[in-house]
Amino acid sequence: MSLGMSRALRAVTAALLLATGSAMAQRAAAQGTAPADMVLLNGKIVTVDDRFSIARAVAIGGERIVYVGTTEEARRRAGPKTRVIDLHGRTVIPGLIDNHAHFMRAAEYWDREVRWDGVTSRRKALEMLRAKVLTSKPGEWILVLGGWSHEQFADDQRPFTLKELDQIAPDNPVLLQLIDFRIYTNSKGLETLGIDENTPVPPGAQFARDAEGRLNGTLEGAAAVRFALDKLPPVTAEHAVAEAQTLLADLNRMGITAFIDYGGRGSDEPYFVPFRTLADEHKLTARVFHAYGLQPESPQDVDGVIAKIREMKPFQGDDWYDQIGYGETVYPPLDDNLLAAEASPTPEQLHEWRRIAEAVAGRGMHLDVHAQLRGTLDAFLAEIEAVNAVTPVKGLRWTISHADQIEPKDIDRMRRLGLSVQLHGRPTIQGLLMRRVHGVRALDMPPLRMVQASGLPWGLGSDATVAAPSNPFLTLGWAVTGKMVGGQKVLDQTITREQALIAHTRSNAYFLFEEANLGSIAEGRYADLLVLDRDYLTVPADEIKDIKPLLTMVGGRVMYAARGFR
Repeated sequence: MSLGMSRALRAVTAALLLATGSAMAQRAAAQGTAPADMVLLNGKIVTVDDRFSIARAVAIGGERIVYVGTTEEARRRAGPKTRVIDLHGRTVIPGLIDNHAHFMRAAEYWDREVRWDGVTSRRKALEMLRAKVLTSKPGEWILVLGGWSHEQFADDQRPFTLKELDQIAPDNPVLLQLIDFRIYTNSKGLETLGIDENTPVPPGAQFARDAEGRLNGTLEGAAAVRFALDKLPPVTAEHAVAEAQTLLADLNRMGITAFIDYGGRGSDEPYFVPFRTLADEHKLTARVFHAYGLQPESPQDVDGVIAKIREMKPFQGDDWYDQIGYGETVYPPLDDNLLAAEASPTPEQLHEWRRIAEAVAGRGMHLDVHAQLRGTLDAFLAEIEAVNAVTPVKGLRWTISHADQIEPKDIDRMRRLGLSVQLHGRPTIQGLLMRRVHGVRALDMPPLRMVQASGLPWGLGSDATVAAPSNPFLTLGWAVTGKMVGGQKVLDQTITREQALIAHTRSNAYFLFEEANLGSIAEGRYADLLVLDRDYLTVPADEIKDIKPLLTMVGGRVMYAARGFR
């Protein structure tokens, strides 16, 4: 069918639907139901309900779904003012929920960022930097703050050099953050960061040099990353709110309708304020839930954190914005590293960890626990068991995040404690890095299939934006195929596409304490849904990562619409 004929057919269809609107309204009145505000007809509605049923149409009234079923019945729900969308067979799925991300932190510099999420060519990545320079004023930062790795580039995996970054941006400081362990910058970046031959190097960092002993623009180590990020200019409150709106719009375009945020470099007021402001002004375009995550570095700091925890009151918000608990890094000196061979927590560190966990339990709050390697998984489970012996935690929905090396022996302990698991798509960019450290064991990190079979409550998320890309379809594609960005196989323990979709929607609603409202397309649930450009259930598995929403709806409102749906 030609483009002109397709447009004509859509116009005729719309005219027919409008012409019959009055009759539909009369029938709806006769049935005792108010006309819907919107109906989606002639689609493939993947409800992700308990039976994973497929419907053909959806009717929406206000923020909620009022009917799911046949096109004929949905038409009867339409009235003269109802917006009618003929899907022409397109697939609809529930809005995707990210159970663990760091978007609030990312919003701070979102306008300065170039995101390489899903980019498989180094050449293309550099072209994106050049394009950003052309739209930037001299002196403005050009940033890529994580979400990528060299291994995702199929054409060239060389490190970025001072010389090439100088050529691309002679008048702009550039900062390329490789996950959380390296910075590449240019001459203008070194100057703006205040780094020269005499600059003291922070403990744990390295300022690399070339063969002649000159600084080469590569800063190594997590301490170097923190040093560089701390030098970025502060943003105004007004600008922070605008950046939060821009970030949310980009998430809508990717298909994210709700997320839980766990901060980063601290998870407290400076990151919350822009999103809370948008919530107060009813301008959020995705549902934002967060945990507090304070950053005690010493026993004295722990004293102050415990005092603050005892004053916290979660669940004082609404279904658009709320605090749900505390986490993820309970005691930062115990923070394990996915790219380390092992973790060895000390008794003194675990003592401080338990003090905080006890305070959270005593307050009756949810706790999210960052645990990746065997050493921390074993130790934290033992500490939670000790906390539970004094203050029962079952029912508080405590969660282990990442759990990359979780084993069958952990499952019964977690069942007894009422724990759940959040697993994340970090291997989408880190899979080959993990292989270098953990060998063949990395092919079972995380063990999606084992956790799926265990019956434990679990969900799928990203851990974006530094440790992984933000796009949920990259995560879904990896979970089904086991392939990272760039196509390399990095995971053996894959799951079916149906299991992956459940884990990224209905299962994640549990972590939000919103399972009665979100996660599936069902009568009474919020109308959070996506219309896709291809069928998630039948597209070749290697193309799941390429799926794009044509329309994103949150609470019955269209938050993103591609051309043709506006």
